[in-house]
Amino acid sequence: MTSSATDAGLSARQREVLIALCQGCSNREIAQRLEISEKTVKAHVGAIFDALRVTNRTQASAVAHRLGLYPPAAR
Repeated sequence: MTSSATDAGLSARQREVLIALCQGCSNREIAQRLEISEKTVKAHVGAIFDALRVTNRTQASAVAHRLGLYPPAAR
């Protein structure tokens, strides 16, 4: 995990959800991709919004780009 992700207070799973969110995935698609429930996705999205201090997916994506959280760094 990058220091930016840590600085934003995101867990590894929240970062995975954020990346999928930035890719335009719906909650259902994120749940299927990560093999978790939609309810869990919603909880992660809420925590991401709080951590990034945003109120919607567009803002979350913009902040993720600005902080270098998306696109993910090549490994």
